[in-house]
Amino acid sequence: MKKLLFPLLLLLSGTVWAQSGAQAEKNDPEAKKVLDKIRKKYEAYTTIEAAFTLTIEVLGQPKEVQKGTISQEGDKFRLDMDQQVIVSDAKTTWVYLKKNNEVQINNAEPGSDNGFLTPKELLKRYQKGDFLYAITDKISEGGKLLTQIEFKPKDKNSEYSKLRLSVDEKAGSIQSIKAFGKDNSRYTFVISRLSSNKKFAAGIFSFDAKKYPGVRVEDLRM
Repeated sequence: MKKLLFPLLLLLSGTVWAQSGAQAEKNDPEAKKVLDKIRKKYEAYTTIEAAFTLTIEVLGQPKEVQKGTISQEGDKFRLDMDQQVIVSDAKTTWVYLKKNNEVQINNAEPGSDNGFLTPKELLKRYQKGDFLYAITDKISEGGKLLTQIEFKPKDKNSEYSKLRLSVDEKAGSIQSIKAFGKDNSRYTFVISRLSSNKKFAAGIFSFDAKKYPGVRVEDLRM
């Protein structure tokens, strides 16, 4: 999620775009309607907190499944997972590695390709023109009718080939994001619970090293 760990990120498909021919460089207007509706809903929230499951699939390695929560207020966010915690106050980002009891400190880069791409950030980015996108399918899953939208990054140097967003149009919410790496890795981010306009405790978007006895601090800020 520093790169979407979820590397929740940037990307697209070889299918719909290859089939589109002359239309390959144009966005799907029906997909835009769906995205605009959900974006406006998310932008109305002052804060968002989501519980999720992240499945990581890397070629030649066992499948890894992690659970966590993401809290966001503007450009500030806190990501709590089994193996690490990533916190940003929009100026500084802290990455705490639990197993090593080590924290890495970097300058925050809100909205950059090197930062954490949250669902809310993705909904901003498509509007900026970073992707080409189109509806590719409608499926039934868990009793819900989901619309699948695939994104193709315009940046040819992106580490990802595509991103697949599954949307519950009836509820107006994002159900999952799947990122496809050019190295054949897969990251599937499924939201199990979403809360909005929650008041967060003071200090949630900063890292207090004093609360972690013996923590090793690596300051990488320039």
